[in-house]
Amino acid sequence: MNRKPLFDAVRKLLGRGFRQAEVDALDAALDGSHEVPQAPVPSRSIGPRGLQLIRQFEGCARLRSDGLIEAYPDPGTGDAPWTIGWGATGKGIGPGTVWTQEQCDDRLAADIARHAEDVAVALGDAPTTQNEFDALVSFHYNTGAIGRSTLLKRHLSGDHAAAAAEFSRWNRAGGRVLKGLVRRRNAEATLYRSR
Repeated sequence: MNRKPLFDAVRKLLGRGFRQAEVDALDAALDGSHEVPQAPVPSRSIGPRGLQLIRQFEGCARLRSDGLIEAYPDPGTGDAPWTIGWGATGKGIGPGTVWTQEQCDDRLAADIARHAEDVAVALGDAPTTQNEFDALVSFHYNTGAIGRSTLLKRHLSGDHAAAAAEFSRWNRAGGRVLKGLVRRRNAEATLYRSR
């Protein structure tokens, strides 16, 4: 069977070339193997510089006089999504939501681990330094856009200078440029470029 048309179609859907583990998995599926090997996901975790960057820009805002931390509206929209602690958003977070510092810290750790896993999956086996990885996790933590970003495509292609330049494009919320996002993207690009 000529597999080239199938591989070309899948490559076009992905918008990129294949990694060897993906070729092996497709070959196994086409050969009728009942067990398709899974591409290994690199086990990566954020380093201290990435964690520091996220904490710096997220901040643990809105500490009340009673020691609890309250939710606040999105700075770009003045409304949803409501945020609490170190940038946590989602179900159950809205006006009147309050957490302890421990709840905020626990949620930060869980959210960073989840975002780091997303980035590791998106990167696959692409060569990536710890600083590049940390910058990408910070970017994804703030935007949720690692999978659809040109930034990722540039990184995967090995054009790291172009990838670093992509950070600055993500500086808007609610349709307007925010100074805080400009500063964050500059810090992420600087970390991404550092060796």
